[in-house]
Amino acid sequence: MIMQGKVVFIGAGPGDPELLTIKASKVIQEADVIIYAGSLVNPEVLEYAKSDAVIYNSAELNLDEMVDIMEKSVQEGGLVARVHTGDPAIYGAIAEQIEQLKEKNISYEIIPGVSSLFATAAALEAELTLPEVSQTVIITRPSGRTPKPDREAIFRLAEHQATMCIFLGVHMIGKVVTELLTFYDPETPVAVVQKASWKDQKIVRGTLNNIADEVQEAGIQKTAIIVVGDVLGTSQVVPSKLYDAHFSHEYRKGEGE
Repeated sequence: MIMQGKVVFIGAGPGDPELLTIKASKVIQEADVIIYAGSLVNPEVLEYAKSDAVIYNSAELNLDEMVDIMEKSVQEGGLVARVHTGDPAIYGAIAEQIEQLKEKNISYEIIPGVSSLFATAAALEAELTLPEVSQTVIITRPSGRTPKPDREAIFRLAEHQATMCIFLGVHMIGKVVTELLTFYDPETPVAVVQKASWKDQKIVRGTLNNIADEVQEAGIQKTAIIVVGDVLGTSQVVPSKLYDAHFSHEYRKGEGE
């Protein structure tokens, strides 16, 4: 897989380097320049890089500086690996980079990655979409330095009482809980997972009544996802139709039919 003269956006996964995709690891191995998302990307991922690769921490760069590095490398026929955490499509800030690359007529590609959301679900041993409990997952974040539309305020989304996965909000979990309580029952199960899939992963469980105190006691202030919903608390799982012995579909005829 020899690639030259382009930028490849990579989802590096949630932290565990073994969750890096094969395709992404090949790009990192061949890249002449690597721009990675600082402390959010496990440094073990960079061990795939060749010895003469030039590596930049994007936390130390602004957008124009990053694009200048990309442009210079591509003009020289180089391969640039832009390494984001998780999957770059969720809070990855790739749209603004792509816009500039298009303006400069620079070739690029996107390789998806394992989102920290799914590493969080795995850590909780949870299915986020249980039959007759919740068939909808809302991915959001609270408003902060990055604004969001009023119609997407957490208290408005809470009306659905679906499974909600909240990024970038654990540092203001008291405010988040207050908004959730607009519609969720105070006894609704909540879990907070910090650094899902990392060796120092931390899990805190509770309800909307006590999760803020539990998180504060655990000392979790960043790099965590809040998961809210009854899928975390039920012990009575309604089987899906997919594997029901009496349910027919395209590939199998149900018993008694």
